[in-house]
Amino acid sequence: MTTSPDARPRLLLIIPNRGLGGAQRVFHDHSVELSKYYQVTEVVFNKDDADLYPSGNPVVSLDVPGGGSPLAKAQNFWRRVQRLRELKKELACDVAISHLEGADYINLLSKGREKVVLLIHGSKVHDLNISGAVGWLRKKVLMPWLYQRADKVVTVSRDIIPEMAEIFGVPQKKLLAINNSFEVEQVRALSREPLAADIQAVYDAAPVLVTSGRLAVQKNQAPLLDVFAALLKRQPAKLVFVGDGELRELLISHAQALGLRVYQAMSQPTGLLTQDYDVYLVGMQKNPFKYIRPAAAFVFPSAWEGYPMALGEAMICGTTVVSTDCPTGPREMLAPTTAAPKTALRQAEWAEYGLLMPMLNQPASLPADLVCWTDTLDQLLRDAPAREQLANAARLRSNDFTPEHVFAQWKKLIADLLPTRTH
Repeated sequence: MTTSPDARPRLLLIIPNRGLGGAQRVFHDHSVELSKYYQVTEVVFNKDDADLYPSGNPVVSLDVPGGGSPLAKAQNFWRRVQRLRELKKELACDVAISHLEGADYINLLSKGREKVVLLIHGSKVHDLNISGAVGWLRKKVLMPWLYQRADKVVTVSRDIIPEMAEIFGVPQKKLLAINNSFEVEQVRALSREPLAADIQAVYDAAPVLVTSGRLAVQKNQAPLLDVFAALLKRQPAKLVFVGDGELRELLISHAQALGLRVYQAMSQPTGLLTQDYDVYLVGMQKNPFKYIRPAAAFVFPSAWEGYPMALGEAMICGTTVVSTDCPTGPREMLAPTTAAPKTALRQAEWAEYGLLMPMLNQPASLPADLVCWTDTLDQLLRDAPAREQLANAARLRSNDFTPEHVFAQWKKLIADLLPTRTH
């Protein structure tokens, strides 16, 4: 008995690398969910990084390295364009969806008969990693020149759309916001797993503030330590960091300079994990959610975001969330019926699904912003009914984050792009 050929549209999902990060997790989720309806092939520039989020779908490497001299980088860029163009023809690609800026460029420059979709994971205007001469070239030349050529530009947050239109000139008709999806029930189930006895004793000793994510410039965790040190002068508390990154040693040094006692799982034996510390760096965790659910509050001091996975997961866990009102994502998640304010917050905003707070990266207002954070957390930790109300509201809001809700929008987008194939 012969089987009929797979007539479903062919999708390429393209990302520079398969390393650790929010974009890679979203890429994995898209690959898994879209493969239920389409033929999906993943494309990476090379296989230098381990596949930390395997989807089970075919993966093709363009086998072009990164790094090297400016000349080598330029040559490798064009090799990627050429190889992706050949791959699109070979696989008879119908839609090519790229994740992250480097993949966007080669997706657009290799465009043939297929429809090209860019998925923008975060603000380009507020991304401090886009800096210097190369950053100027990207913002002023490459993005304005190339992004307008896409068939569709999807942003993970509604608040990224204005900068795509106003700064980079993408026509409004090509722009669409589709939020990230979350495995809501899976996260909730994992959050109910018990903690090990030693860390549970820490949670029992005092109210715990927890934060999760890379220890990186974007996440802006250093001022959180200043807030926490001030809070400890008012009441007992613990601060738990779930995650790791390049700023770990700097954060430890900053904490110690503030007189905080620091435990770090990465270099201290488990037996030393006691209730005697103030700050706990527990490192990367296979299940971060069991650290988040029992906390008094989830604190999120980011300088900029897209539609942050860590914040959404904390909401799913049913934990009270306290976040900067940074560009972009937190306001859309915690106060979805409100627009981004014209001027930056200078006081706490008790929103429907959590607290929106001043950003902690503005030198002129930083002293007052640190006091605002300290006062608000002090008030929150003393008000159990308020925390319970906000936690329940956050959990309810997170029901909007399910894959069923999100990928219905992706199916409609693809159907609109390929009306003869998917209707």
